[in-house]
Amino acid sequence: YNKAIEIKPDYAEAYYNRGLVYQAKGDLGQAILDYNKAIEINPNYADAYNNRGNAYQDKGDFRQALSSYNKAIEINSNFVKAYNNRGTAYQDKGDLDQAFLDYNRAIEINPDYADAYNNRAVAYFEKQEYAKSWEDAHKAQILGYKVHPKFIEQLKKASGREK
Repeated sequence: YNKAIEIKPDYAEAYYNRGLVYQAKGDLGQAILDYNKAIEINPNYADAYNNRGNAYQDKGDFRQALSSYNKAIEINSNFVKAYNNRGTAYQDKGDLDQAFLDYNRAIEINPDYADAYNNRAVAYFEKQEYAKSWEDAHKAQILGYKVHPKFIEQLKKASGREK
């Protein structure tokens, strides 16, 4: 028996995956507990921090959400999803300037990340910068993102444009 080649299960990943299941079911409290356990086992688990941020954001706890996204980005400075998610948290709390910085950074890292274009389109809409909103909505669609039809209708009405 050679202890050096002993294979141990990745308990951090197991807790992370269970957290995903609870989050999908809407049990955010249990999801956060599972992400916390994954992080306790593996303190450099950027995905667990990111998803914990999503769960906190879904609960409306932006302080905890931003803290989690910040930690995910600290671990992985090119974590596109974490920048995008942190942008939505800033946008949800009304800080569009910070949101734009994060969406721009996500797009800079991955120019084909359609979610960031969609979210930035919504932020431009909120700033009443409709031409830029259309541009990003089109870019998201070109990249295969299904932009919400109600958003497109609102954009048409607000901008006076059809496309």
